[in-house]
This record gives sequence, structure tokens and C-alpha cells, in this order.
Amino acid sequence: MKAIPSSEITPEEVYLSRRRFLKQALVFTGAVALAACAPQSVATNPPGDDGATATGSTDELGDRLTSYQDVTNYNNFYEFTTDKVAVARLSSSFISSPWQVQVGGLVESPKTFDLDDLRTRFDRQERITRLRCVEGWSMVIPWLAFPLRDLLNEVRPTADARYVRFESLYDPQQFPGQKDKWFNWPYVEGLTLAEAYNDLTLLATGLYGKDLLPQNGAPIRLVVPWKYGFKSIKSIVKIDLVAEQPTSLWMAAAPNEYGFYANVNPNVPHPRWSQASERRIGELGRRDTLLFNGYAEQVAELYRGLDLKANY
Repeated sequence: MKAIPSSEITPEEVYLSRRRFLKQALVFTGAVALAACAPQSVATNPPGDDGATATGSTDELGDRLTSYQDVTNYNNFYEFTTDKVAVARLSSSFISSPWQVQVGGLVESPKTFDLDDLRTRFDRQERITRLRCVEGWSMVIPWLAFPLRDLLNEVRPTADARYVRFESLYDPQQFPGQKDKWFNWPYVEGLTLAEAYNDLTLLATGLYGKDLLPQNGAPIRLVVPWKYGFKSIKSIVKIDLVAEQPTSLWMAAAPNEYGFYANVNPNVPHPRWSQASERRIGELGRRDTLLFNGYAEQVAELYRGLDLKANY
């Protein structure tokens, strides 16, 4: 894929939206959506006040880290529940060890990595990134993570590989939300190979210097900070290199609203709310949303020549 300068990207070309709970009646859906964007009763303790630590105190824009308490108690994880503040409680008994991640498909050397491999074989670093939810709220999180490209280099994608397909654990006993038959479980997501090799694309195994808790996607999750949060699939068990564009869980559930790219764009509104601003968890008021979540300099060139309105 050829590069594109930021000046050639038209913000209006991206259309992406997310339905809250598609199975319910329209009135219920609208109520849920409004609740998602309204101020919530979450803790606003300063970072580190509960013993969690991070070596940095802000991101590269100078934005303050979201507190550990908020990051671990306000979560979207539909495999457990649609209630953000209940995820931590409902996931408390989730078993994330032992764990294996199978990596295969169009690769020269398919491998299965166990949890120790993922935590020790790759050079994990603290990487502070912003998380922007399509619902209109955001966080700044210090991940313990390594670039996805490090894992891909271990298996060596073939020349036919164009996309990376991710699959989460399917276990309705541990994931009560997977008993809901509306969604085509397990959770599936995908990236282009170029997106996967970008330095900002991470596999995270911890945050605030600690291993991931179940509510945050233990034991390993994807982090793609310039895309809406639902692209950052949690509790990954399988990664395949493929030739065809993967169909994600949300694309399958609502193909008229969910596209493959899901890039953050303040100029393209959701059908029920604007994406022009966001509520940073732990702050009062709202702030302007940045194109590509503020990472345009690093990622805009990935989309040269692509009609992002048709490929939202």
C-alpha cells in the first residue's frame, strides 16, 4: 500500500458507527446510547494512588494518565456483560492461565506461544496510548506491551498474506455474554498487514506495570490506538495471516454501520451522537476528538488512495 501525506486525507471520508445493543427495541437502544455518552459514576483517583505505578505520568501530548482504579473498573467487554461497571465483578473468577495463542495461516513458521513466551520472549515496554471509545469516552493508559510486528516476524508471513485475523476465546461458561446468540461468537477482528506492522500496534499483557486483569482483556489483547476501542480485541487465542479481509464480529452484526477500518474521526458522527468531542474519564467537561485519535502523523500514510467513505 502506498503512503499518503496527512494533507491528502479528507476527514469526511470515514464513516463508522457502533450500535449499543442491537437485539433490543429502538427505544431501548437509544437509551443505552445516551447512557454511554452521559457522565458516569466512576472513580477519579489520581494515577498510582492504589499502589499501581507507571514510569510516565502523561502521554506525548501531555495528557494525564487515567487512574488505575478507573481503567480497571470501567470496561466494555460484551463477553461478560454490556454493563461497564459490572465487568470487573463478573470477570473476577476468569481463568487466564494456562493460556496459549496459536499463530498460523499464511506464514512460513506457524507457532503456538504459551503465556510465559508472551510475557518473557518479547521485549515488553511501557507504552502510553490513548483509548477512544466509539461511544464518546476516552482514557490514557500505560500499557505493558510489545509491538505486534515482533510476533509476526517470528512466524514470517508469506507473500500472499494481506491481513491479520484475530480471534478471542470462546467459552460461554467463563463468558456468560457469549450465551447471547445475537452475536456470532467468538469475537473476531482484523487489520491490514501494513496496520499490523505499524509501531503503534501493540500486543499488551499488562497495564500500570501489572499483568492484565480479566476485565481489561487478560492475558493478552490488541491495542490499536488510532482506531475506536472495539478494534482492540481482548483475550486472544488465535492469530492468522490471511489473504482476504476478515469479517469482524461487529461487521457481521451490523454491516450497514460497521466497517473494517474503524479509524477515529471527529468529523463523522454516529447516528445518535457526535464524534466531534469526547469525555475523558476522570475529567469534567468534554474535549475535542482528534483525527486518528491524535496519531495522524504516524498512521495517515497507511491510507493513501483508499476511499475511506466506501471503506469505513
